[in-house]
Amino acid sequence: MLVAVSGTKFSGVDVTIQVLVEDHGFKMLDHNENEEKILDYATKFYQTNMVIRCEKLKLLNVLEKRPFFVHLSIDASLHLRVSLIQKELQEFNIENFIDIIDRFDYDPDSIKLREQAHFKFKIVDKDITTLRFRLSKSMGEQLQMLQNTNSKELKPPLRPDWDTYFMKLATLAASRSNCMKRRVGCVIVRDRRVIATGYNGTPRHLTNCFNGGCPRCNSGDSHSLHSCLCLHAEENALLEAGRDRIGPNAILYCDTCPCLTCSVKIVQTGIREVVYSQTYRMDEESLKVLKAGGVRIRQFSFAQEPRIINV
Repeated sequence: MLVAVSGTKFSGVDVTIQVLVEDHGFKMLDHNENEEKILDYATKFYQTNMVIRCEKLKLLNVLEKRPFFVHLSIDASLHLRVSLIQKELQEFNIENFIDIIDRFDYDPDSIKLREQAHFKFKIVDKDITTLRFRLSKSMGEQLQMLQNTNSKELKPPLRPDWDTYFMKLATLAASRSNCMKRRVGCVIVRDRRVIATGYNGTPRHLTNCFNGGCPRCNSGDSHSLHSCLCLHAEENALLEAGRDRIGPNAILYCDTCPCLTCSVKIVQTGIREVVYSQTYRMDEESLKVLKAGGVRIRQFSFAQEPRIINV
């Protein structure tokens, strides 16, 4: 694994790298070396845990090509940042301090660099005496998750498992929704292959819901479901796939628990399992129908991205 550490000025990037090297056995690479040489070395020894300071967007753009790459950013409260610089410098000038922070933190490339981090560590506790201990503990917890010590296989640290992958696809499908009430996405999968996707909204050729196509949704009425013109995400996916294509052992991933109406159709089309993320007010009735129809149900939520860790 190759970990790049970026951060705002005087926020503890050096301490973070020191923690990774001394407490967690990482090898530090020289960030002043040529980017391609760094990439070649890291690729050759990808099974070694390495860490590098990253202050240039160009370096990030080169390193992020590799599947074993992880990017951490560090930010800290002003109180702690002042404490850290005072520890380094005998003379402290507040105006110079502010000027340095403004030039470094708000440089356009510096902003882009930090915003692309996979993990964003926010040092909120101003106690400098416990900083190293807190960082080491937080780093250890995240590294344990990334390194997946329960698996015998070496795999890229950020590669999603199948549930995460398909639920992300369902969430992406939801972004296409045109319904005024809520955005829902669905993916139907068989043998780890996507059969169909769907999102909620008005039927084809009708005006989009957010343009007034569904009077019920645009009226603000949370009831009167019988008058809603919007097809649900699950319905769209089931219609797209059809029973013949669904076949045996299909799994339906939906970012919201199916409603009662969709649950009936899920049972009828032969879906074997439903995996959902968010709950819905009709959960109990839906679950009752799905269970009676022999459909397995699981709730699954993937980790927030980027992951924000308060230290």
